[in-house]
Amino acid sequence: MLCRAGQIRRCAASLSQTINQVAASRQKHTLPDLPYDYGALEPHINAEIMQLHHSKHHATYVNNLNVTEEKYKEALAKGDVSAQVALQPALKFNGGGHINHSIFWTNLSPNGGGEPQGELMEAIKRDFGSFQKMQEKMSATAVAVQGSGWGWLGYEKESGRLRIVACANQDPLQGTTGLIPLLGIDVWEHAYYLQYKNVRPDYIKAIWNIINWENVSERLQTAKK
Repeated sequence: MLCRAGQIRRCAASLSQTINQVAASRQKHTLPDLPYDYGALEPHINAEIMQLHHSKHHATYVNNLNVTEEKYKEALAKGDVSAQVALQPALKFNGGGHINHSIFWTNLSPNGGGEPQGELMEAIKRDFGSFQKMQEKMSATAVAVQGSGWGWLGYEKESGRLRIVACANQDPLQGTTGLIPLLGIDVWEHAYYLQYKNVRPDYIKAIWNIINWENVSERLQTAKK
């Protein structure tokens, strides 16, 4: 009986360790797969840009976020407030980069373009006057970003209205403005320079041809809940 009890305790300890290991591994952020091939968005965004953007830039944000979170957990365990504060910029930058790009990939589609339908279109007309006016305002906002950043169409939950804003660097929209992200345009040079050089307006004009309005509409429905 004692032998059997010992085996049970060892099994329980092993199972507990396995569960903890699984839980720890689930906390790690991973690079999401693209819902299309790297070349699927051509000619609007070429395959080389997409491969570098996804497998190098986004992957770097994910890796650095995991490293930073581990350091932050250590600082929490030690009660080291100074270290926690010092890590905040890295959390914001890499966490924002991961959040922003995870949205961006799904905002694009080889079958995208055109105009949205249904409730999203009605909201756009209500808040901007027309789809064309919304498109012009968002394009102008994205073009005007100084240095690196993003142009966003977001949902303001309190008012129930759509808003267009710009965020610098990798600042996440919701975490810095409170707006729920619906559509983001990445205007970091790595998103377009190999194809469009320094002519950001041409890149933004082209990207409207691959906007996944079904995804944007689904995000609006989720935001309103």
